[in-house]
Amino acid sequence: MAGRPDSTPSPRTIFLLALSCGVGVANIYFPQAISPLIADGLHVSDAQATRVVTANQAGYAAGIFLLVPLGDRIATRRLVCTLLGIVSAGLLVAGTAPSLPVLVAASAVVGVTTVVPQIIIATSVGLVPEARRGAVTGTLLSGLIGGILLARTFGGALGTWLGWRAPYLVAAALMLVLAVVLTGVLPTAQPASRQRYPALVAAAPLLLRAEPALRRSCLFQGLALAGFSAAWTSLTLYVTSSAYGVRAVAVGVIALVGAASMVVTPRAGRLVDRRGPDVVSVAAMGGSLAAAALLLTGCLGGALGLVGLTAGMLLLDVAVQSGQVANQSRVFALAPAMRSRLNTAYMSCVFFGASIGSWLGVTVYDLLGWTGVCLLIAGSAALALLAAGVHAVTAGRSAIAEPPPPHRPEVSGERQAPLDGSAKLPDSVTVGVADRG
Repeated sequence: MAGRPDSTPSPRTIFLLALSCGVGVANIYFPQAISPLIADGLHVSDAQATRVVTANQAGYAAGIFLLVPLGDRIATRRLVCTLLGIVSAGLLVAGTAPSLPVLVAASAVVGVTTVVPQIIIATSVGLVPEARRGAVTGTLLSGLIGGILLARTFGGALGTWLGWRAPYLVAAALMLVLAVVLTGVLPTAQPASRQRYPALVAAAPLLLRAEPALRRSCLFQGLALAGFSAAWTSLTLYVTSSAYGVRAVAVGVIALVGAASMVVTPRAGRLVDRRGPDVVSVAAMGGSLAAAALLLTGCLGGALGLVGLTAGMLLLDVAVQSGQVANQSRVFALAPAMRSRLNTAYMSCVFFGASIGSWLGVTVYDLLGWTGVCLLIAGSAALALLAAGVHAVTAGRSAIAEPPPPHRPEVSGERQAPLDGSAKLPDSVTVGVADRG
């Protein structure tokens, strides 16, 4: 299965996998909508209840680094179904938790094991022809986006009607259903790598050091997610302030408008297949820059300002998700046998960028208001464009100075040199690529 698929999945299968990505990732986001309900139900403060969300997010970051690399070592069906079983158990414990410490601990377990979407994406890309990988990546990411956007609506509505425990219990049942569905969809073939677990985990920093294209993708999308997270974390503060004085539900409405990006993302994937990731990536950066200017109209206030905020967030969502398709496609093309480890390195950096952006967004908003947040978004996009320009100039000079390398057929046990001229991987990493174990 390592990069040479034996059968191409049907559109129906791709749809099921995209749906699975959305359902799976929702476990990270629906607790954000029921935090106040948890505080009331367990008789704790709102600040204490936010520990549940923090544990969820921290666990997810740890799971990306510690569990996603196993996708290169363990059969996908067995790994995914095992993780879904643990997620279901964690959600069940969370939904019946008698106290906050138990709920926080269960949330951490749920976060760590809710990495199934990342494993599915890395696996699915290896099952389709190269000419369709961008489109498939875009489709899977559209499912992921849908799960993120609808998770808060699911949690908030169900929690309001049936209490804060209901979303956890319903999600626990959904994870078991998902495991049954994926049993008949995911491949059973054993991945090529036989490396030990410590080597799999250690591969991420080695890959970052060895692959310029990976570092470039991490930089581009990390900057994009920093601006994106800054916008969303500050938006609630802004629209509920005296500038607008509306309820937080308005943010939910703006988020639902962002669902339009689910339609655009597969189109971005098809464009990646036709024109390559660099074209789409640069266009996405330009979109983020334009979105920052549009968001600035939110300072006008009133109905016109809300329209500007909604349109700006929609454009920002489309730009960031299109960039995600381009950058992740670039990463997956580097080494077919190491997609899960490459995805670990990439997502760890991107998640770090998003976390920094959330902190910067609130900090800048406190100091400079919404105008400062818009400047932060524009600055992150401009910095990414500058990095892309530097790369284009450097790559152009290298192409002129050096003759193209002679064609070298792929040999078993040897990795082809990357198309962008990146450095050869160190021996400790190429062992996995060569499938020596």
